[in-house]
Amino acid sequence: MDKRIEFTLNGKKVFVVTDPLNRLLDVIREHFGLTAAKEGCSEGECGACSVLLNGHLVTSCIIPMGAVDGQNVETLEGVRETELGKIIVDAYADGGAVQCGFCIPGMVMATYYLLMNNHNPTEEECRVGISGNICRCTGYDLIIKSMMLAAERARRILWA
Repeated sequence: MDKRIEFTLNGKKVFVVTDPLNRLLDVIREHFGLTAAKEGCSEGECGACSVLLNGHLVTSCIIPMGAVDGQNVETLEGVRETELGKIIVDAYADGGAVQCGFCIPGMVMATYYLLMNNHNPTEEECRVGISGNICRCTGYDLIIKSMMLAAERARRILWA
């Protein structure tokens, strides 16, 4: 049975009438046209569908809409409009961390989450920060390099 589910999506109050068991990933893609989060494994293992739910990094393919009612959801489309999001996206491009682009939205979300909670991560902390994300093309070294570059730039620009 469909239910009206209200939540905040990228800073805007929204609602959708849907089955509470429908996945957050499907709703943000199909109802709101936000396609940065990708369908990867459908089991919460690959990170391609990562979003922030109440400020916590989650895999949207395993979050039922019933759990989203009254909550705050941030997708890459919203994050990339923030100053930190812009810094991260630019650092990924400048660091050569973008190849096919399938995993990158989830990697950027994981980087954003890490940097919001740790302004000066070590390389090891960066590796742990993206440990829930799988990349098949670029390789993790360029992603880690880009994460470190983003952290350096954010410290200089945002947190100086």
